[in-house]
Amino acid sequence: MSRLSTLPELRARYGERYRWLLLLSVMIGTMASIMSSTIVNVAIPDMSHHFLLGQGRVQWVSSGFMVASTVAMLTTPWLLARYGYRRTYVSTMLLLLAGGMLGGLANNFSLVLVARVMEGLAAGVVQPIPAIIIMRAFAPHEQGRASGLFGMGVVLAPAVGPSVGGILVDLFGWRSIFFLVVPLCLLSLWMAYRYVPNTGPGGVAADNSSDMIDWRGLLLAGAGTLCLLNGMVALHGNNPLEALVLLGAAAAALMAFIWWQRRMTDTGRAPLMNLALFRNRQFAMGSVVAFIYGTALFGSTYLLPVYMQLGLNLSASHVGTILLPAGLVLAITIAGVGRLADRQPTWLLVCTGLGLLAASFGLMLTVTLTSTMWLLVAWAIMGRIGLGFILPSLNLGSLRPLPKDLMPQGVSAISFIRMLGGAIGVSLCGIVLEWRLTAHGDSLTNATSSLARLTAFNESFLMLATLCVVAMMAASQLREPKAAAEPSGVK
Repeated sequence: MSRLSTLPELRARYGERYRWLLLLSVMIGTMASIMSSTIVNVAIPDMSHHFLLGQGRVQWVSSGFMVASTVAMLTTPWLLARYGYRRTYVSTMLLLLAGGMLGGLANNFSLVLVARVMEGLAAGVVQPIPAIIIMRAFAPHEQGRASGLFGMGVVLAPAVGPSVGGILVDLFGWRSIFFLVVPLCLLSLWMAYRYVPNTGPGGVAADNSSDMIDWRGLLLAGAGTLCLLNGMVALHGNNPLEALVLLGAAAAALMAFIWWQRRMTDTGRAPLMNLALFRNRQFAMGSVVAFIYGTALFGSTYLLPVYMQLGLNLSASHVGTILLPAGLVLAITIAGVGRLADRQPTWLLVCTGLGLLAASFGLMLTVTLTSTMWLLVAWAIMGRIGLGFILPSLNLGSLRPLPKDLMPQGVSAISFIRMLGGAIGVSLCGIVLEWRLTAHGDSLTNATSSLARLTAFNESFLMLATLCVVAMMAASQLREPKAAAEPSGVK
């Protein structure tokens, strides 16, 4: 363990390059968490066959991760203030490591779900941390570059992960994909003790005597998210009354959560989500875009591998081969767009990205059972270029006008909203797909693909394209004020 632990000590040791070393350190852990969230999708068909599960139940491998990750994001500001960067970060990496080991060794589906929840909790806490560091440690004219470089590194994990994971699934089965996060977790722990400070945001000492976390708000957020997702699954089942009750409970939990957060603020206590953030128009519009964007992004991340394997009869390794070039193009795009975000209006970059993403979904309708693999590669690359325009721009455009003391809360809130959209997107794609399969008289349990199955998948992609167009309308209202340059330095 490094004897250097406070922010002044680390800055004195490493100088101006320290903020980049700190960003690199948390990037490794974020890569591990993102890999754990996406790589499992190439193993869903194999896992479903192993445990003899239907599509609705095995979908909780993705949805369970999303629910845990979404709710956990709300805890990041409190954890950083109470325990500091290093203790919070190390704890999440240990939890992610334990989840990967448990998932790989699990002998029943319940343990797999427990492992996914553990990974989701770790991912939820760690993912807002890099954005907090970027917004506090870098001057405005450097934030785009830092976001681009960070994003380039982070997207390499899901770009390479499905390719490696697909090969591992074909050779060794679904268990092997859980172990891929282990080396990244170990590397992140070593770097955390070397470069991540014990202090909290702003360079202040962690306050272990601060008030306990808002458990009531956390329970309301968790209960509402669970009811929402289960209600959506029940929508296309045989019990409409159950769906109505669950969705009603989700709406009630949401209203209770908002009421409780306002009460926490009025009584001078720290709320889980500071609703004052949404008084800023730019942040509010960015939150709308983040929600819809999360729905389309995570929904397609779930849908694409299933489409290629069960709709086009491609192997898991072929799916990884198709997604790899698109992932590499995304890494290059995001680095270039990050620099553009320092000079160009972020709302324009976000709209451009959403337009390309919508076009890529719409063009999936041109793919048939006899289409060449390169057609799939081309449409996947177009979608990833779109993502490259969105990823470094959306956070910057939404967070720049916030005061420094609200930055951790703002990052946590917009990450929560994006992940809530993602959790809904995964369930929504599963619901729409099963609904359209039933309407066309087909099922994913059939051994061979058919025109009816492709039609059902195409209609699901059209739904995602429509969501992206709606997000474009919201993003067109995202106007950012000119920001004055500030001195750099980790804060």
